[in-house]
Amino acid sequence: MRILGIDPGYATTGFGLLQTEPAGVRLLRYGVVTTPKELPFPKRLEILYDDLMRLVEVTSPDAAAVEELFWGHNITTGIGVSHGRGVILLALTKAGVPVFEYTPMQVKQAVVGYGKAEKRQVMDMTRRLLHMDRVARPDDAADAIAIALCHARSQTSLLARVQAEQKE
Repeated sequence: MRILGIDPGYATTGFGLLQTEPAGVRLLRYGVVTTPKELPFPKRLEILYDDLMRLVEVTSPDAAAVEELFWGHNITTGIGVSHGRGVILLALTKAGVPVFEYTPMQVKQAVVGYGKAEKRQVMDMTRRLLHMDRVARPDDAADAIAIALCHARSQTSLLARVQAEQKE
């Protein structure tokens, strides 16, 4: 299964593509989608949508894992990111990609084993689990890889398999 992890934003949106296999999980590619800050906000959202649609076309994911928003101190930035996240969800849905959403705490729990882990711990464990030479950069891409890894680990857990068998 190909999993596209997305760390939402409107200025910078991280992505990471993983391939799950019987032998484990493999990192296929990662990066960021950016929008020029000098453009009007609606134009930036349009660019985000178009670029994400192209990314889905090129990567052909079987599922997408998107981080749910954590509202920090800057509400103004949070609102902009919320708009970007909406565009991302729209693009994935229009492309027919099943979307799964995870909180930051769920990502930390799945990757590190501790829901209150620090960002650097998540990044280092992601690097180790995927046998990467170094932590992915920028941080948005590293976060997206961790989100995809969270989905990969969630979907291959014993509980997920039992639930799938019960649906059949």
